[in-house]
Amino acid sequence: MTNAFAGLFVGALAAAVALRLWLAVRQVRHVRAHRGAVPPPFRDAVPLEAHAKAADYAVARTRLGAAQALADAAALVVLTFGGLLEALARAWAVWLAPEGLAHGLALIGSVAALLALLDLPFALWRVFAIEARFGFNRMTPRLFVVDLAKQTAVALVLGAPLVALVLWLMQAAGERWWLWAWLAWTAFNVLVLVAWPTLIAPLFNRFTPLADPALAGRIAALLARCGFRADGVYVMDGSRRSAHGNAYFTGVGAAKRVVLFDTLLARLAPAEVEAVLAHELGHYRHRHVPKRLALAAGVSFALLWLLAQAAAHEGFYAALGVQTRTPATALVLFFLVVPVFAFFLQPLLGLLSRRDEYEADAYAAAQSSARDLAQALVKLYRDNAATLTPDPLHSAFYDTHPPAAARIARLRTA
Repeated sequence: MTNAFAGLFVGALAAAVALRLWLAVRQVRHVRAHRGAVPPPFRDAVPLEAHAKAADYAVARTRLGAAQALADAAALVVLTFGGLLEALARAWAVWLAPEGLAHGLALIGSVAALLALLDLPFALWRVFAIEARFGFNRMTPRLFVVDLAKQTAVALVLGAPLVALVLWLMQAAGERWWLWAWLAWTAFNVLVLVAWPTLIAPLFNRFTPLADPALAGRIAALLARCGFRADGVYVMDGSRRSAHGNAYFTGVGAAKRVVLFDTLLARLAPAEVEAVLAHELGHYRHRHVPKRLALAAGVSFALLWLLAQAAAHEGFYAALGVQTRTPATALVLFFLVVPVFAFFLQPLLGLLSRRDEYEADAYAAAQSSARDLAQALVKLYRDNAATLTPDPLHSAFYDTHPPAAARIARLRTA
């Protein structure tokens, strides 16, 4: 089993990296080849200069993603076959009881910290090089550090107790520990969903009630028309960090909120804002969020069961270069390995997401205006420098939203 699983993992990792790089090369070549001409459906609304900027932006982001994929693969090899995870487990055993909860938390925390440090240069380059070069960055170095500190604090406050509970269950709850862990994970997700709008999101952004009475009236009429009850309509200061614009709904039950980025309000006409919100309402009307939560719950149920089976076999650890057999090493190894195999399911998840987007667009066309939504999307594509000419295979593999041309064509037909 040891050699077979090791070979399977190495093969999957090599195939995933090769596929990522091949798709990146395709994307760069395709986008650059179409850089010099705006697609016919957009020629009246998108200047050639903006189209070329979007192409260059897509190329820069794709190249950074390819470099990060190589770095992540190298880190994975070093942690497993390179012996770093085993070395960390033994180092912490010198200071803490190898089978204790403190040892497990220290090991998982140190691996998480190392991976975060690996990601930091890419995050800095993305924000202060790429986003700044194309005129999107509003983030200051001080705000970046403050955000990082807050994110770390939130991860520790929310994540550490959950990890401790799972480790304890792995040791104390017998063969069915994974079922109890799944219940805890599901409850944790619901808790975060409830707490996000009022407790977590305000740590990072300021939310103020919408002050424009005319727009507020349009939105109230739309919500009433769609039978949607919200706790309020809020404007988020997204411009503190980025020039990109967006809108979303958050919360559950009576605590649902409508959130508009201030950058979105600066770009779109009231009718276009209404159409964008109608699209978001389409996700709620078609129950896309509950469906995705149910899918995530089902996947986590299967994964935790699979983890229980793997953790019971010594060959699982040895195949990945680890001799220290503890709940913490099993947990770390499993969540290092799973993304390698899950990567190949990404096209299916993207397909489901794009289907949901089409359904939400159709709902917006029925409840508001397909023309206004199309105009709003074109403005967002232009102002956010979203490429209008992605490589078809790259788009099919990665994109959660339909290609711009296909989406606009369907709306214009509607």
